[in-house]
Amino acid sequence: MSQPLLLNLRNLACGYGDQRIVQNLNLHLNAGDIGCLLGSSGCGKTTTLRAIAGFEPVHEGEIQLAGNVISKAGFTLAPEKRRIGMVFQDYALFPHLTVAQNIAFGIAKHPRQAAVIDEMLDLVKLGGLGGRYPHELSGGQQQRVALARALAPEPQLLLLDEPFSNLDVELRRRLSHEVRDILKQRGTSAILVTHDQEEAFAVSDQVGVFKEGRLEQWDTPYNLYHEPQTPFVASFIGQGYFIRGQMTSVEAVSTELGELRGNRAYRMAAGSSVDVLLRPDDIVHAPDSPLRAVIVGKSFLGASTLYRLQLPTGSQLEAIFTSHVDRQPGEEVGIAVKADHLVVFPVPGSIATQTVQQATGVRRHSGPN
Repeated sequence: MSQPLLLNLRNLACGYGDQRIVQNLNLHLNAGDIGCLLGSSGCGKTTTLRAIAGFEPVHEGEIQLAGNVISKAGFTLAPEKRRIGMVFQDYALFPHLTVAQNIAFGIAKHPRQAAVIDEMLDLVKLGGLGGRYPHELSGGQQQRVALARALAPEPQLLLLDEPFSNLDVELRRRLSHEVRDILKQRGTSAILVTHDQEEAFAVSDQVGVFKEGRLEQWDTPYNLYHEPQTPFVASFIGQGYFIRGQMTSVEAVSTELGELRGNRAYRMAAGSSVDVLLRPDDIVHAPDSPLRAVIVGKSFLGASTLYRLQLPTGSQLEAIFTSHVDRQPGEEVGIAVKADHLVVFPVPGSIATQTVQQATGVRRHSGPN
């Protein structure tokens, strides 16, 4: 059963002062879900988060929380009246207060303050450390205190601004899963901002990919990977690359890798030039295949190995083989395409561009001129 709508951004434009960073933004988050704003630096994700928090005004459109307008042009409800919690990138803990006092900061008048503090400490696995000061804690522990402080007042929505960016890779990976478990355990809705795709996919139910102040796609991690709606999302998510092809029917594309068939009918007419999205896991090791490629590079990943392959035309591909296949640069290998979700986009200038809108930012692998 779907949960009720909690956060709704409608035709939102926001920025700093008179400068508009984000334009025509529409997204929604259901109660109990975790959303993520994903993109490179300067794309507008943090600006959007600050507008939701009430730190920045809205130029156009509106922000609704639980059906109530909290921001629109000319009106910004004060941050402290929004029932929104915030975990900052640098944690923003008070250095002169103990862990318990930091957690108590937002619940000064709570009738069960001591019990809530103990509950929060247990929730974030810091039981017995309430009397310590922030400088006596590790970075991961400080992040947990910041999370506990934000959750103590029971906010309707929790905002997390790059919360793991100051931690090492392994700790980031572990804490991202722990934070998701904590939020799901309490049924707390949240919006995470990050530039890290692995982090976004580990934590979130819905992810929004930003590009230059515009939302390219708001979808599940699975759909972003397998069903990207624009070439930018296709190339930004995962290790995607494109090869050129020509539609031979509504469901088949002729490429230098042979005829590739999709799992649906495409809108491009036969004869249209298209870019076909491939990912390393779409190219499999097939020793007896007539399709051959030369290994020009490899990266051992443990359970698998990422190979960079060159076709006879000069085009280069990336492929992930199980680590039991150990081949060396310069060797020739047989390959096959196993793309269950074949994604194609029309090439600018082709007849298909009349029906499908294009986006820039395509990363394309092509053969020699």
